[in-house]
Amino acid sequence: MRVRPASMDHPRLLLMIHGWTGDENSMWVFARKFSAENYWIIAPRAPHPADPQGFSWRPHLVKTFGRPSLEVLLPSAEALIRLVDGYSASVKIEADQFDVIGFSQGGAMVNVLGMVFPNRIRKMGVLAGFVPSGLDAYIEKRALDGKKIFVAHGTQDELVTIDRARASMELLERAGAAITYCEADVGHKLSPDCLRALEEYLAD
Repeated sequence: MRVRPASMDHPRLLLMIHGWTGDENSMWVFARKFSAENYWIIAPRAPHPADPQGFSWRPHLVKTFGRPSLEVLLPSAEALIRLVDGYSASVKIEADQFDVIGFSQGGAMVNVLGMVFPNRIRKMGVLAGFVPSGLDAYIEKRALDGKKIFVAHGTQDELVTIDRARASMELLERAGAAITYCEADVGHKLSPDCLRALEEYLAD
């Protein structure tokens, strides 16, 4: 896990979740943009090895590439909640509610955390991500009611297509979320304009 302590008392905790084949360093390109006064940042490494390199939030399953379900992601989501609780207690910061951003598979993890543990999550940033299957019951009971979620996606994304991203946003809205959306003519990454929009969303 990589950590950046805050420079002021009573900071918010920001959990950054990397994507498939990433590690605890992958999300750090964003960290320098987020206020050291406001945020204590933690970026953990996923528990499962990915092929050909890096790590994944779910075990490798044949013929399911790019289509993880709630069932296979939930153990990692529960582990992230335990990690936040244990770490925040060890450094004595309040994290009954915390903010979370994730990229790609990490964005799917953000959606799982928000729907399954809505009382724990304050702000959600879903970057080049998607809603995994298996969350229908949470969507129907409007688990995200009243939450404001930031979503960013590239129209040229070939890993998580823009059509899939738009379908995922419809599911988030059905679950009760109010979405701030940034779309850019880029591939599977976050554009500079969308990074600025994410900064504004977190600062609000």
